[in-house]
Amino acid sequence: MAYLEEFLQHLIVERGLALNTKESYFMDLSHYLDYLSKIHCHRFEDVQREMLQNYLITLYEQGLGTQSVARKLSAIRTFHHYLLQEKIVSHNPCRLLESPKLQKNLPEVLSQGETATLLDSFNEQTPAGLRNRAMAETMYAAGLRVSELLNIKLDDLHLTLGLVKVFGKGSRERMVPIGEVAVEAVANYLDKGRPHLERLPTPFLFLNRSGAGMTRQGFWKILKKQALLAGIHKPLSPHKLRHSFATHLLENGADLRMVQEMLGHADISTTQIYTHISNTHLREAVNKSHPRSD
Repeated sequence: MAYLEEFLQHLIVERGLALNTKESYFMDLSHYLDYLSKIHCHRFEDVQREMLQNYLITLYEQGLGTQSVARKLSAIRTFHHYLLQEKIVSHNPCRLLESPKLQKNLPEVLSQGETATLLDSFNEQTPAGLRNRAMAETMYAAGLRVSELLNIKLDDLHLTLGLVKVFGKGSRERMVPIGEVAVEAVANYLDKGRPHLERLPTPFLFLNRSGAGMTRQGFWKILKKQALLAGIHKPLSPHKLRHSFATHLLENGADLRMVQEMLGHADISTTQIYTHISNTHLREAVNKSHPRSD
């Protein structure tokens, strides 16, 4: 069947999706198109809701979990919406199809005390230590995705205003505030750390020991090692600092829409998961502290 490549190109050009996301769509939709071919459905106009329902049942029978099935269905929905939008078909067979019910797994976060312990544990006597502290402070101060953090360029900094420009999903640009502690950590790194790491002129803020931009894997290893040095035994990843940022803001009374804007979420429903985490922590505190909670 035609149109798959055109659709994938549309995702990159019109919606600004990354190449690895395109690859994920390609794999999911290729599997779906193979299924349509096996049931002798050779025109998208002929696809019916019952065919899609049977496809989902087939996926479950093959042992796929609910989350994987939901991801494939999301790709199929987007594809059929595109076909309808481009007037390639006259109907969308996904329109009345229910999505699998996903169980919400709340992301684990650091407590505010654990976060402070982690951030205060960096050794700032070396260029690498200054860089590591600045990276962790900036990520936590602004709730950045790891890709957003590592793609910050020198020109994106506005330290006198306490602001950093970042580029989120779909190349959406936003200005995010960072507090005084993060500003000071970045300033110290720029003054005493980065000049010792830079080998050739480069626009990136955070550099590895070779003078190139820090990688995701490199930052993950730094955080994992630092957590152990700080006595934190929870598994720690860069994304967990982002989760912790959002949860701590809500625990301290921040407005949900403000948190949505800081995180760069297009849909507030994505941000609302953090209210569940915040409420969970509140219930745990009440159960531990209230005299009649037993």
